[in-house]
Amino acid sequence: MLKQLSINNYILIKHLELDLSDGFTVITGETGAGKSILVGALSLILGKRADTDVLLDKESKCVIEGTFLVKDYGLESYFEEHELDYEELTVLRREINKQGKSRAFINDTPVNLPVLKTLGEKLVDIHSQHETLMLNELGFQLAILDDLATNTGLLSKYSDAYTRYNAFKSDLDLLIQKESGMREEEDYLKFQFEEMDAAAIQTDEIEKLEGELKLLSHAEEIKGGLFNATQALSLSDGNILDNLLGQISSLSKIAGYHQEVSELKGRLESLGIEMKDVASELERLEESIQHDPQRLEEVSSRIDLIYALLQKHKVNNINELLQIRTQIEDRLLGISNLDEDIAKLKAEMEKAGEESLKLASELSKKRKNVVPLIEKEIRVTLERLGMEDGIFKIMISDLEKLTSTGYDGVSFNFSANKGSKPAPITKIASGGELSRLMLALKSLITRKSLLPTIILDEIDMGVSGDIAAKVGKLLDSMSANMQLIAITHLPQIAGRAGKHFKVFKKYADDRTVSGVKCLSDIERIDEIALMLSNEDLSEAAKTTAKELLAKK
Repeated sequence: MLKQLSINNYILIKHLELDLSDGFTVITGETGAGKSILVGALSLILGKRADTDVLLDKESKCVIEGTFLVKDYGLESYFEEHELDYEELTVLRREINKQGKSRAFINDTPVNLPVLKTLGEKLVDIHSQHETLMLNELGFQLAILDDLATNTGLLSKYSDAYTRYNAFKSDLDLLIQKESGMREEEDYLKFQFEEMDAAAIQTDEIEKLEGELKLLSHAEEIKGGLFNATQALSLSDGNILDNLLGQISSLSKIAGYHQEVSELKGRLESLGIEMKDVASELERLEESIQHDPQRLEEVSSRIDLIYALLQKHKVNNINELLQIRTQIEDRLLGISNLDEDIAKLKAEMEKAGEESLKLASELSKKRKNVVPLIEKEIRVTLERLGMEDGIFKIMISDLEKLTSTGYDGVSFNFSANKGSKPAPITKIASGGELSRLMLALKSLITRKSLLPTIILDEIDMGVSGDIAAKVGKLLDSMSANMQLIAITHLPQIAGRAGKHFKVFKKYADDRTVSGVKCLSDIERIDEIALMLSNEDLSEAAKTTAKELLAKK
């Protein structure tokens, strides 16, 4: 339960501290005094988002701190899971600086907002007028039914399965769409790949081919030149080699007479050997070169093919062309694997769909099983709230397909008058009737959830007179098992509380601020008397106030 609430620099509140107790507490005050500001401040330490608009003094930070008694609520595992120090008196703190940046703490350990929010949901349930109005929404009605059917864990499992199902379905749709487009280009890709595969181009092929083309194109010219050189060197009459050998023979006759002549003769002999070898090579090369028009055409065609492929694929060299071939091969492989990928995704989707359907069936069964008990308990509570002829029915219908909450459609049907057939509350319930119906549902929810604290922000909207007294009595009974804090404008409800705070406005430090005071028994008489008599503090009103307080 909430033991203490400290608020600094929040909207109209400069500084205040509230010491709270168990049982039934009310907060009253004139319209605009700041009653709901207290709820807003508490919401911040329960994980609600905030901005700089909450700062009273824009140059100072806002600090809100709540001290909660968490003993006996089985929260030790939550603290352990999030590596937090467990304390029976746990402090939740929220700080908002002038830049709008927020920090959250649990027992002085910094935490992110989701962690704070999750813990807050285990400690406090805040009910506002807005939530009563939401009772008209079918989604909210289903959420209430699931709350009463204790479907939280099952809903989480279903949500996971349903999310997986939708993800697989989305991926499958995209893959099928992709397949349709890729199948259209598969034939063209196959043609391109087969064309390059048949060409069997090698990395350095173009250089070799261009060299061979040059040789084949000038074969006769080359052969003629080689023939002429061979003739001049070794085959014609008076050839260079014979002349050289003759000169070597002449020098041999005089080499013995002169050392340098001997050396020069040796050099000519070496030159003769080299020249003879060159002549032999020229002759061999001349014989090997043939004019081959067929091979010339083959080489020319091969070069033309390679350059045509380079131009077709807009690349500059064979290496880039081979990379294109690899890419086409990979793309074709991807297309060939599409059927396998589609089959796998389809199987995953069907598996998630079957799991979703099974969990949706379990949800539906639990919902339907709890309906008779809910209808009975709500009917009893409505009688306590002065609606003796009230009939409450929960209608569950099967939807045509799975949704994010299963396949159930839920409608709360209600009739306040005898003889009237229950109809959807979206069409028939008045403000006061809606408030009492919501209070009956909230009474049932809080009994089942066993939350430490519930805060009701003007749940008595549209209620007055004798009905207000019955509402007060119901709230008093609800507070027997929990801490209940109600913001109210009705004296019949205020008189039932064990503790009473009054919110008021005052002018201080050149600005209007809100203050809160815990009323003594005598002060409560005056406050309730003022609520009864519209600010006219008469003795009759005081007497009635004393009577209301005597009933608590």
